[in-house]
Amino acid sequence: MAHKKPPCLLSRLLLLLTLLLPQADARSFVVDWEQDRFLLDGVPFRYVSGSLHYFRVPRVLWADRLFKMRLSGLNAVQLYVPWNYHEPQPGVYNFNGSRDLLAFLNEAAIANLLVILRPGPYICAEWEMGGLPSWLLRKPKIHLRTSDPDFLAAVDSWFNVLLPKIYPFLYHNGGNIISIQVENEYGSYKACDFSYMRHLAGLFRALLGDEILLFTTDGPEGLKCGSLPGLYATVDFGPADNMTKIFSLLRKYEPHGPLVNSEYYTGWLDYWGHNHSTRSIPAVTRGLENMLKLGASVNMYMFHGGTNFGYWNGADEKGHFLPITTSYDYDAPISEAGDPMPKLFALRNVISKFQEIPLGPLPPPSPKMALGPLTLHLDGDMLIFLDALCPQGPIHSILPMTFEAVKQDRGFVLYRTYLSYTVFEPTPFWVPNNGVHDRAYVMVDGVFQGVLERNMEHKLFLMGKIGTQLDILLENMGRLSFGSNHSDFKGLLEPPVLGKTILTQWMMFPLKIDNLVKWWFPLQWQKREQPTAPSGPTFYSTTFPISGLVGDTFLYLPGWTKGQVWINGFNLGRYWTKRGPQQTLYVPRPLLFSKGAINKITLLELESVPPQPQIQFLDKPILNSTLHRTYLYLASDTRSTYEPMELSGH
Repeated sequence: MAHKKPPCLLSRLLLLLTLLLPQADARSFVVDWEQDRFLLDGVPFRYVSGSLHYFRVPRVLWADRLFKMRLSGLNAVQLYVPWNYHEPQPGVYNFNGSRDLLAFLNEAAIANLLVILRPGPYICAEWEMGGLPSWLLRKPKIHLRTSDPDFLAAVDSWFNVLLPKIYPFLYHNGGNIISIQVENEYGSYKACDFSYMRHLAGLFRALLGDEILLFTTDGPEGLKCGSLPGLYATVDFGPADNMTKIFSLLRKYEPHGPLVNSEYYTGWLDYWGHNHSTRSIPAVTRGLENMLKLGASVNMYMFHGGTNFGYWNGADEKGHFLPITTSYDYDAPISEAGDPMPKLFALRNVISKFQEIPLGPLPPPSPKMALGPLTLHLDGDMLIFLDALCPQGPIHSILPMTFEAVKQDRGFVLYRTYLSYTVFEPTPFWVPNNGVHDRAYVMVDGVFQGVLERNMEHKLFLMGKIGTQLDILLENMGRLSFGSNHSDFKGLLEPPVLGKTILTQWMMFPLKIDNLVKWWFPLQWQKREQPTAPSGPTFYSTTFPISGLVGDTFLYLPGWTKGQVWINGFNLGRYWTKRGPQQTLYVPRPLLFSKGAINKITLLELESVPPQPQIQFLDKPILNSTLHRTYLYLASDTRSTYEPMELSGH
């Protein structure tokens, strides 16, 4: 009897592929229109998600924050992609270090979290210019977020770089991205340009294919202009809003499919000069439970807020200019320092009623450190470092030029002119038409005279001889990220006036302060001479070792007024002790050197220094201490050698 031949290897492989192909085909995330639900791999699915912004969290802490979100019962993370963080100059792209979006997507996958991606191009997020690059404004007549050819050309160029990068991470391609938002709350923008939205939708489809779920998000009043046929419409609202009414309105634009709240607010943002915002635990948990009872999918904004390091905060315009604080704690379930808060445990309890949550306790709060007080030493007035701050020299113009015109995206520009005649007595000095964007620190022959501020009815009184040097340091406090979102140019938008004379013949010095602090100061530290008494914008610094265990900490600057802080060359962000509410700045542990190594802190104080120039590191934050609340707004405005650790914010 002849023996049967064993099946050949090719036959075995074909059989294996036959078995595997149905599984690959089943990998999908789609809308079940008949049953008003999502299907994940053909199985009914509802996401309970939380927002986290990788650009507000040091890269070394991404995994920690994502792990805590998963242990809280979430099955997805929602994130924005800020265009200006990745394309700092036209055609120059940065996806390295803290900007490594793909590394963050991998970390989310390790944490077993699906991803809801919001690439904009506009993102709001209380981020500088809503994520749009300020270099767009180098064309002063550009119309943002419209079908303006100049804007669309820049958008197309950006998305032709970004979207192919994320294509392999789409869920049906084996990745963890289940849905992608087109634009962001476009219905709240004045343009209502459907051609623009259709252009974006077509671009996304061309680069990502037809399988990925594309959606829009709007507040209830924005659904009319923000939704578009072919894009799944979702809504956002908070605990105090009428859920039934808003979901009923959503049904007029999306009659079938699952209900989705893409931004359910667990807290709120903070403005300088206002109180710290909070949302009560009972209100937040009650609203979440009511939505989950309806079978809705929900994303909690924010689940972990993070920090506006450097100059990255945005601003609102609600009758007047409202810059956003450095802290983006948001009263979120996970604090700015990454600690689980009571709100988290309450939300976790609600989620556990509707779906299984991972076993095991959440990690305890991270160790915190207190240190000081430390006395800072005077390095000198900013003006004496001007050659190092602007090594290329000034730009000359008859009339002052904006930040955008001199290609300075963020930070500071110094404007300088000389009096062409003698002013014998104190004479009014101001900038007409609300032309200070955003704060002007005025000096005459190096002597500080005072501050002019956007939206403030205020004049200074100056005098001086012919040839007297007039310096105006302009601070960009963050471009508008929401509201009218018109082109928010920075600097002197109008020529200043002294008495009845329009001042001309200006020099503009775009300042590279971060370079000075990171590279020049360390080299000059041993060579410096004791400067004279300070006046106006002034640098202070000191060094300190940490002999014990290093922990997260909070920098406290009692008596200081307003300025910027660097630790070990890293731009920690703005402080504004005098205005509040934020009194401390979060210092992540990885930023500090341990084992007795020398740490250095540098301050640029813009106004006035306390009698004792000291700072402290506290083991608890102070986020709600508003010291000054009354402002007069313009009536016309109705509205050793080391490699520093790379964190976000540079």
